[in-house]
Amino acid sequence: MLLNLVITLIVVGVLLWLVNNYIPMDPKIKQILNVVVVIVVIVWLLQLFGVLGAIGVR
Repeated sequence: MLLNLVITLIVVGVLLWLVNNYIPMDPKIKQILNVVVVIVVIVWLLQLFGVLGAIGVR
């Protein structure tokens, strides 16, 4: 489980770095993208460790 977590975080980080460096975008859009990705990763981690309940449609 821990290895999967580390690999996923590395992949997300590398993809975000590639987007930030190689795709031309307005800096405001890059900032919004970065914030959204960080929030999604934090929520995913909280769910993974059971701090946050499952989020979904009932």
